[in-house]
Amino acid sequence: MKSAIFGGSFDPPHLGHIEIVNKALKSGIDKIIIMPNYLNPLKHTFSAPPELRLRWLKEIFKDFKNVEVSDFEISQKRPVYSIATIKHFKPDYFIIGSDNLYTLDKWHRIDEILKKVEFIVSTRGTVDKNLLSKYNIKKVLDVDIPVSSTQIRNCKFEYLPQNIEKEIKEFYGQNCKN
Repeated sequence: MKSAIFGGSFDPPHLGHIEIVNKALKSGIDKIIIMPNYLNPLKHTFSAPPELRLRWLKEIFKDFKNVEVSDFEISQKRPVYSIATIKHFKPDYFIIGSDNLYTLDKWHRIDEILKKVEFIVSTRGTVDKNLLSKYNIKKVLDVDIPVSSTQIRNCKFEYLPQNIEKEIKEFYGQNCKN
């Protein structure tokens, strides 16, 4: 049974995240553990509180078979390095967005991570083939939903999951200029 962790801030979750999960399941992954972080170790803040992001993800994926939304990192109430999560769950794969390729060299114990899991990279547009080669990444999921969480935080409210769309608009819309 092949398992994968799909980690990230999910601040907020969007239809691109759902497409990544669907494509990963179709690619032969048997189980996906969605792992929202409390705070990305490479960042200093988050917009939506961790517990809210966790609740949103649980609502989005409640009817998905073979998908679990875990509070492992959030329950620690501090940034958690991916290596600790990987050691705890022992997945075969770790799913990341292609934007993370540019910071993998900053990840805590990246060499150890690369020995324990194979990365799956989700693309949004083109991807740097040199970085794929550098980290020996062979699995790529082409996701054709042109949205990022940053765009949503900046009040571009497209590609939102219908069951949490209103909440996301209310939460992030507080900072929109009319």
